[in-house]
Amino acid sequence: MAHRTGTGTSRPIVAGVDGAAAAVAAARWAADEACHGDLPLRLVHAVSQPAMAHSAAELPAEFSAALESDGRRWLGEARAAVLDGRPDLAVELDLAAGAAVASLVEVSRAARLVVVGSVGLGGFPGILVGSTAVALVTQGHCPVAVVRGDPGSSTGPVVVGVDDSVSSDLAIAMAFEAAASRDTDLVVVHAWLWFTSDNAYAHARRHIPALEDLELRERASLAERLDRGREKYPGVAVRTVLARDRAVRCLLEYSADAQLLVVGSQGQRGFSGMVLGPISQALLYHATCPLLVVRPAAADSS
Repeated sequence: MAHRTGTGTSRPIVAGVDGAAAAVAAARWAADEACHGDLPLRLVHAVSQPAMAHSAAELPAEFSAALESDGRRWLGEARAAVLDGRPDLAVELDLAAGAAVASLVEVSRAARLVVVGSVGLGGFPGILVGSTAVALVTQGHCPVAVVRGDPGSSTGPVVVGVDDSVSSDLAIAMAFEAAASRDTDLVVVHAWLWFTSDNAYAHARRHIPALEDLELRERASLAERLDRGREKYPGVAVRTVLARDRAVRCLLEYSADAQLLVVGSQGQRGFSGMVLGPISQALLYHATCPLLVVRPAAADSS
């Protein structure tokens, strides 16, 4: 049940729409991304029938028709919102049948990026991230952006978290592209040593000889990993931060005034545990700017 107002062979930016204000804000942010990359925008709403676990009775046809009617209305409202100020944006409306997560995961196979709001209509007060956002970050086939109701700064830098993983290299590439499209700076944060001089593990430093030499090697390795991005986007000003601190604390600090925070989904060091670990959960729940998560499996889709 798709209504297309724009066509093209480029992978679209996809935004999930569910009638919530957070979803409309996310759709607007997705529209800006589409404009940055000269890409089409696809707005998707999934019509999911509620499970009747304790009843064999079928829901009346009028109920299903009302769900579809609501979905069309929400898609239309989101379309009007994204076209406000962007009249030339190519927009496709997609009324899908099925659960929201399954529908968006399937759509992500052919998408450049999937964007969702942090909380949908089913969210609980005080919960900052809904189950749809968490599931998509885990299961999506392309990069996934989670946008809060207020996307935050539109003039700050792009921040990327870096460790020594493959997904981190993909995050670096997307962060350079994002900074270039926004004409803003890129801040590269590498939390390479998580204990500091003022915490309970400071005594362990006695057993690491030449700590400064280790940091110099880390800095050189990081600079080498940034070479490709610097060559491709010479106009992007890059600031590197090597921190002896916990990764989450560093990223939350440096992304507080950022336009976008980009991370890889899996890490071996510094950001280990992403997507399902405590670090990813902390960023999903506490980052104040839009969060873009890149997975190795999404390389061909990005």
